Amino acid sequence: MPRYQAGQTIDPRHLISIADQPISIPHQQQLTHLQFRRFAGCPMCNLHIRSFIQGYAALAEAGIQEVAVFHSSKTAMLASHAAAPFALIADPTKKLYAAFGVDSSIWAVLHPKSWLPALKGLFKHGAGMPEKGQDPLGLPADFLIAPDGTIVACKYGVHGYDQWSLSEVLQLAQHYQQRSVGH
Repeated sequence: MPRYQAGQTIDPRHLISIADQPISIPHQQQLTHLQFRRFAGCPMCNLHIRSFIQGYAALAEAGIQEVAVFHSSKTAMLASHAAAPFALIADPTKKLYAAFGVDSSIWAVLHPKSWLPALKGLFKHGAGMPEKGQDPLGLPADFLIAPDGTIVACKYGVHGYDQWSLSEVLQLAQHYQQRSVGH
């Protein structure tokens, strides 16, 4: 499965969110943080997404279009994440995952660094199982994409909780914007 690297350019994509809103990646004027999560009920993913929901004002202030993709159905995502203030994309067939080289691994759940976040998410948000046919071993990935489609930075996770934090996304965006002003 091909993987992107910083400096490469993506083809524009036009998607529909679970709220039936059109989403363009890249955004024409803002940076886009495109994050790939696991399934909608994943305790680790719920813990992570909640931090982005709580920090959404900082993302908006920084001029970042936030988009999160789950390999779950729209129905499952609405049940878990309907209140998210940013775009959520249902990709149950994992077409977008394949296009971005986002993979699965047994280490998603067996890696020791995923255990504590899984337990925290479980106690805080409850357990959710993948839908029939969904992969419980999905890995996360993050992409920061400039308006021209250039990947500013990317991260492919090696376990289920190996992704950028909100503060990392904000720092990467600030660094990019400082570099852009200098040119």
